[in-house]
Amino acid sequence: MKIWIVNHYAIPPSRSGGTRHYALAAELKRRGHDPLVIASSFDHESRNEARLTGSENHKVEESGGVRFLWLRTPSYGGYARRLWNMAVFALRLCFGRATRELEAPDVVIGSSLTLFAAFAALRLARRLRVPFVLEIRDVWPQTLIDFGMSRWNPIVQLFGWIERHLYRNADAIVSLLPGAIDHMRALGAESQTILWLPNGVDLSLMPAPSPKQPAEKFRVTFAGSHSGANPLEVLLGAAQILQQRGRSGVEFVLIGNGPTKASLKAQAESLGLDNVRFHDPVAKKDVHKVLAEADAVVALLKDLQLYRFGMSLNKLYDYMAAARPVLFSAKVIADPVAASGCGIVVEPENSKALADAIELLAGMSNEQRWAMGTRGRRYVEENHDFVKLGGKLEQLLLEVTGLAAKQETEAHAATV
Repeated sequence: MKIWIVNHYAIPPSRSGGTRHYALAAELKRRGHDPLVIASSFDHESRNEARLTGSENHKVEESGGVRFLWLRTPSYGGYARRLWNMAVFALRLCFGRATRELEAPDVVIGSSLTLFAAFAALRLARRLRVPFVLEIRDVWPQTLIDFGMSRWNPIVQLFGWIERHLYRNADAIVSLLPGAIDHMRALGAESQTILWLPNGVDLSLMPAPSPKQPAEKFRVTFAGSHSGANPLEVLLGAAQILQQRGRSGVEFVLIGNGPTKASLKAQAESLGLDNVRFHDPVAKKDVHKVLAEADAVVALLKDLQLYRFGMSLNKLYDYMAAARPVLFSAKVIADPVAASGCGIVVEPENSKALADAIELLAGMSNEQRWAMGTRGRRYVEENHDFVKLGGKLEQLLLEVTGLAAKQETEAHAATV
């Protein structure tokens, strides 16, 4: 089965960020299929042209055993330029030479990390006359509304129309959000098969962990994007509280890049925080090394109604696979930290609650923290291993393409 996976921001593990579609493609390839990941050549994390040189507008290359088709898109910094970047990717996907030069697939998957990309993937599937599978990573445009944008904003209205169009025209839907199915049904996904396929962990990139050895400082690590979706100012508030309490034995390490990093560094300096350090991002294949150096890891979300649908934090499953206690400042349904007992969940956007939880963890024995961490590792092995998730996706694709019925017929004929 030839499978095209469209995700504007897909990356191989040699880059920093989420590698969901690389891992799923690798598993589908291991199962005998021919996947191709189609993504933008412009790297969102570093804000650099990372894959194409000179006059190249597209290129197919293999990375880590998975084929990628890179489409050139313009650089961006601000919001307007980012929208243009999304639009160019969609136009090149639909009308450019790159996809016309390749043998047609049996199915197209379009990820909604940008609705423009998912819409273009639907148009591409219809042109090629193959089934279209929609992947919902975030509920757009509700995400924009919950982050403060007016529901009457023209962009919100446009995204709302695209969202409804996608739900009504997809042949099947994959959702990363366990609570979004009723929302999808209400907006037009009335008859489609909807598969909950959460984010996961490529355990080949996360080797078996070992207990953290005692050190002079109790290290709390954040690894991920420094952006409005991750309210790291709450973490800085907890660092200030612990510094004021005289807890000199606790240090905070923030690893990554993003639009709020400069302001966060300025805030840490203005608060006189000597217990906070900022580091550059690391490649996905190396993230386990920095997590192994942590005594605890932290993930933060804003206090938004949006999370009534659930959430799909890549970093959270990496944290759990590293077998380190998780501090989770959030309120979400289907909370894996609470479900597994691998850490402490506190009220979102509450620096004091987070500081208290850090003190509680720091006061535990190494054995207690290791027990917490191993519960998280077991949980992701059982529920979020990309080998298992890839098998579920394979079955959906076989069904939507009709290949499952064909295989069943051939198997039956062979036994007659």
